[in-house]
Amino acid sequence: MLGVLVVVNVATRQELYRQVDTVVDEALVQEVEELVGVASGGVNRSTDRPYTSVAEILDSHLQRQFPDDDEVVVGVLADGAVIRQDRGEPYPFASRPERARQVAADPDSTGSLHTEDGELRWRKVVVDPPSGNGEPGTFIVGVAVDRDRDEVASTMRTLTLVSLVGLLLAGIGAYLVSGRILAPIRLVRDAAAEINEKDLTRRIEVRGRDDVSALAEQFNAMLDRLSDAFGAQREFIDDASHELRTPITIVRGHLELMGDDPDERKAVMRLVTEELDRMSRIVEDLLLLAKSERPDFVRPRSVSVAELTVDIHSKVRALGDRRWLLDSVGEGTAFVDPQRITQAMVALAHNAVGHTSDGEEIRIGSSLHEVRGVPVVAFWVTDTGPGISENDQDKIFERFHRGRRSGEGARAGAGLGLAIVRAIAQAHHGQVTLRSAPGQGSTFGVEAPAGAESERISS
Repeated sequence: MLGVLVVVNVATRQELYRQVDTVVDEALVQEVEELVGVASGGVNRSTDRPYTSVAEILDSHLQRQFPDDDEVVVGVLADGAVIRQDRGEPYPFASRPERARQVAADPDSTGSLHTEDGELRWRKVVVDPPSGNGEPGTFIVGVAVDRDRDEVASTMRTLTLVSLVGLLLAGIGAYLVSGRILAPIRLVRDAAAEINEKDLTRRIEVRGRDDVSALAEQFNAMLDRLSDAFGAQREFIDDASHELRTPITIVRGHLELMGDDPDERKAVMRLVTEELDRMSRIVEDLLLLAKSERPDFVRPRSVSVAELTVDIHSKVRALGDRRWLLDSVGEGTAFVDPQRITQAMVALAHNAVGHTSDGEEIRIGSSLHEVRGVPVVAFWVTDTGPGISENDQDKIFERFHRGRRSGEGARAGAGLGLAIVRAIAQAHHGQVTLRSAPGQGSTFGVEAPAGAESERISS
């Protein structure tokens, strides 16, 4: 604002001085043109007779002029005599003949005379004798510019004072207003200073709908994301430490008690290998769940639902001696990650094998349909196992939740398979589905948007 005011004051000063010069020049030109008009007429307006001399022309014209206080009009004859008005002259110029003669002798037709009385801007014109005989005279008109310039200087002093007062008031107002505007930003700063990885519960109260409120909302959303990230990290560490503690204890205990008998050592090594394999699977599943939080966890592309379904069916048949059937096959294309969908369906099929016996039926299916006008692709696995109670259905997709397995043989897993299925479904901006009742089997499914808009959501 100071820079703007300096520019305004300088520009105003220059413009006012330019206007003074313009007015002075116009006044000088006007007076000279009037004298030229009178001389060219050749008739004395007082006597209605032709002019007889240069002195008569100058004196007749001067007596009819009423110059302003800062204006002077005089005539100078060839012999140096100065013709002036009978009236008193406010500006001391004509009363000093040497000044008039100095201007008359100047070769230029216009100029400026600097004296102790101030600056006089002048213009002159040569007046020829009416009869063509005799010496010409000089008509001089001048304007003193100091008073007009003093008025400009006074105006500029007032403008400068007003500008300084305005700058002071604007500075005080800006300080007060900016303090109120920046208060929410200081609140965000203080909140950020108090936040650490151990306490992400602090939130900023959002008021209004301005840019600062939007900043506070984004800050709160960032804290939510950080809280989720730290929570996922802590959950990963807690899960890993909890699930790995048991196999590590088993391995250590058997190794410490292992004797020298070859059969005993062979049995211990077999048990240790099994536990290490289980630890490896747990770590891989935990890393997969941790990776599911990343934006590049799924890489969707356009795939044929029918081909993907048949491919999944051919892969899951190797999981167990069951009667594998294709329940339904969707016709069309969907925008999904085929590898992640296959991974989820294999996990669901493995879960179905664990809850059924040899020869029992497991059905694989898919479909394309619309939900509220949005195309949706669905994949599912249906088994004839013991079913799941409503209480367990709320917990079945949680990490490390183990259901009762009625299938042959296999040891219960770590309880991460269905959690991985849910993570894959959510990464596709979809959901997992479950329809089951005790004694009536279960149908697990994955539903996700099938259209290309899922690509925009993921990006």
